[in-house]
Amino acid sequence: MTTPRLRIGLTGGVASGKSTVAQRFRELGVPVIDADECARAAVARGTPGLAAVVEKFGAGFLTPAGELDRRALREVIFADPARRAELEAILHPLIRADMEKRAAAATGPYVVLAVPLLIEGGNATPVHRTLVVDVDEEVQIDRLVARDGGTREQAAAILAAQASRSARRQKASDLIRNSGTVAELRHAVDQLHQRYLSLSENLAERGGRLT
Repeated sequence: MTTPRLRIGLTGGVASGKSTVAQRFRELGVPVIDADECARAAVARGTPGLAAVVEKFGAGFLTPAGELDRRALREVIFADPARRAELEAILHPLIRADMEKRAAAATGPYVVLAVPLLIEGGNATPVHRTLVVDVDEEVQIDRLVARDGGTREQAAAILAAQASRSARRQKASDLIRNSGTVAELRHAVDQLHQRYLSLSENLAERGGRLT
């Protein structure tokens, strides 16, 4: 990798605490490029991305206001891996292009790319280090049910569609174990921030290569 600015890939399972971690990085002045934000932008009303989704899945997945009915589409793609792959083939290139554009425009010693499916995507999003937020799967299910109002079975299906907890841990350059309080989670980010500042200096001195 020759990217001169340090790139941290932030990932973790659904409802693991990634949003809290990302928010703390922002508070510390670190630019965070969020794949979910780019995904929403890719299918905003009137975009080519939304038109491509409608062409593939049908106008039945539009709301009366002409926006994407995310809940209806989510129910379909989590029940059918083939349909999920079709959606990903449309959206992932658009999301990656938008993330790269935003990362190039960002300022600061390093940038965080928040990508829920970073592990599943292989090397599609190049980063220097992978930061995984880790949490017990039962906690994830409890949070999903409370957040979305679905059943535990639906929550478990969402988890099953992602990389396993062990797979994410194996790929982690850095790991935050989110088993305590929010204050403890934020403190863990603060500690990593200092390490990343040091690594960013190392990267700049060596022309894009970490030691």
